[in-house]
Amino acid sequence: MDEKKSQNQMNIEISEEIADGIYSNLAIISHSNQEFVVDFVRMMPNVPKAKVKSRIILSPQHAKRLMKALEDNLNKYEAQHGVINEGGTNMPPMNFNIPNAEA
Repeated sequence: MDEKKSQNQMNIEISEEIADGIYSNLAIISHSNQEFVVDFVRMMPNVPKAKVKSRIILSPQHAKRLMKALEDNLNKYEAQHGVINEGGTNMPPMNFNIPNAEA
């Protein structure tokens, strides 16, 4: 059994730079028929321009697995810490000057 378990484990490394993480308070999601693109943006108060800090490109299958994993983790978080208050829905107007995703 231990041999089978060790065959299913993956050794994942992370650099110091990546381990530090990037703060994002907005995610913009677009898709084509082949991929999902998630742009993580940092918006700062009184700054008229926001910057994309990271872009992740996923296959539709990985996007669905990510959605399920986030949902599972949010449920576990709320069970331990209480319901997350989503706050207001006041978002500033956004103008990305990018075309619609197409394949």
